[in-house]
Amino acid sequence: MSKSLNVKICGLSNKETVEVAVKAGASHLGFIFYPPSPRSLTPKEAGYITSTTPDHIKRVAVIVDARDDLINDIIQSLSPHILQLHGSETTSRIQEIKEKFKLPIMKAIKVANFDDIKSSHRYNDCSDFLLFDAKPPMTSKNSLPGGNGISFDWALLRSVKIGKPWFLSGGIHIGNVEEAIKTTGNRSIDISSGVEDQPGVKSPQKIELLMKSIKEFM
Repeated sequence: MSKSLNVKICGLSNKETVEVAVKAGASHLGFIFYPPSPRSLTPKEAGYITSTTPDHIKRVAVIVDARDDLINDIIQSLSPHILQLHGSETTSRIQEIKEKFKLPIMKAIKVANFDDIKSSHRYNDCSDFLLFDAKPPMTSKNSLPGGNGISFDWALLRSVKIGKPWFLSGGIHIGNVEEAIKTTGNRSIDISSGVEDQPGVKSPQKIELLMKSIKEFM
């Protein structure tokens, strides 16, 4: 796979799928620490399932408006390379986390329209990466901050200069991953529900097929 392409498999929750993602060529592994999510796990569980992963593959801790004690537990158990903030964190809270825990920050931007993308500039000074994900539908009672399997108009991202390295997320799967990359021109993607058999249950076969597909068209 091209060294310039980043693929983050997010919401991993067991050792088998972590190992499959590593072997298949994922550059980033995402672990969710948000109990309402079917993909959530504890810091100790995350530490166990990543105990043999090579350090050049980035471990990303996904948190939602988390308290400092949880962040500390995650760092102690997982030793993440990046903290992904997927909640309603303010710029001051993000800066506080960054200064206290001394880790790179990836801020998730929930997108429904072009204004949401333009607003991402407010996070340039307090984050190291951005992640653009589809805004959860307001009509759904059970929607999560991310991992809902829905996408937004990717072409919107071509109309604005993004001030930070960024990942594209939301509804990406083997059937549209090539379109996602070609439409946005970006080479960093985040996939969760697109490699699952059901919410929270990653499919080793789908991970392998997705990564094989990417290698074929890159």
